Amino acid sequence: MKFTDLFVRRPVLALVVSTLILLMGLLAINNLPIRQYPLTESSTLTITTQYPGASPQLMQGFVTQAIAQSVATVEDVDYMSSTSTQGKSVITVRMKLNADSNKAMTQVMAKVNEVKYRLPEQAYDPVIVKSSGEATAVAYVGFSSPTLSTAALSDYLQRVVQPQLSSIEGVGSIDLNGGQKMAMRIWLDANRMAAHGISGSDVAQALLNNNVQAAPGQAKGLYVVSDIQINTDLVDVAEFRQLVVKSSAAGVVHLNDIATVELGAASTDTSATMDGVQAVFFGLNAAPNANPLVIVKKLNELLPGIRANLPPDVKVAVPFELARFISASIDEVLGTLGEAIAIVVLVIF
Repeated sequence: MKFTDLFVRRPVLALVVSTLILLMGLLAINNLPIRQYPLTESSTLTITTQYPGASPQLMQGFVTQAIAQSVATVEDVDYMSSTSTQGKSVITVRMKLNADSNKAMTQVMAKVNEVKYRLPEQAYDPVIVKSSGEATAVAYVGFSSPTLSTAALSDYLQRVVQPQLSSIEGVGSIDLNGGQKMAMRIWLDANRMAAHGISGSDVAQALLNNNVQAAPGQAKGLYVVSDIQINTDLVDVAEFRQLVVKSSAAGVVHLNDIATVELGAASTDTSATMDGVQAVFFGLNAAPNANPLVIVKKLNELLPGIRANLPPDVKVAVPFELARFISASIDEVLGTLGEAIAIVVLVIF
């Protein structure tokens, strides 16, 4: 007796089995994750250390090498790569497939802390970021303005917009592309400094001595407690210009006498444009187990609120996002599935 004869002679059994297969298929569809690639944990840890003014050779010998040697002993490391540029060290640690990214993050932080005492005193603390390791971000959000400077636009976006984007489910980190940090730029005039007998270290020391954050505390009486506040920092360009660099019997030398002081960008090494206008882009990187479709969906829900609160003349757009490619693949699969169902029904009929 053939296996198929059982279902021919027992139509009720055939109906029950067919219904069971249909229900299992519907349950699988509801629980099937929609992703560009299969769900795997492929994590990358990036360790960034900045040391303003340091040469690439110094960064390589005293920062990159020290951190890399310590991090190399972390478990489940697939491979490492590093770059040392002017004032910046970047170490990329790629973990093995399906390695626990949270465990790896903890171990890397511990290894970095072990060698922090060996780093130069002026170097900033290393920053460790965990990401999915993809070469391209899930989405890029661009902001442009014909009136605001890039530094001013970057400052606003980092304070107001970036925290909102960081709250999106599945976003592991956010890259700032084309942005510039606000800084008080002091352009020293060597001729005027020589005329007043002032060196660069004198200016640096004057800034350290006269621009500090003080915490004086409280004054307590029997019935009254008063908070003490002392203005020991400089808050605008005018105060920096009037900073006393040198005082002697010959007179007082202000910073404005030996330098040009202005508020501007800390660095202009990078820039970006959108539709021919200077712009700043946020790259949204997915966490190791995040779904790109969910990230783009939440981003589109968040954009109207961000757009409504932007300063005048600031435009926002999403020039690239991965969801469109995933959606196109899903549409192709659904179309093929519909054709297959139609052909099967026709053949059975």
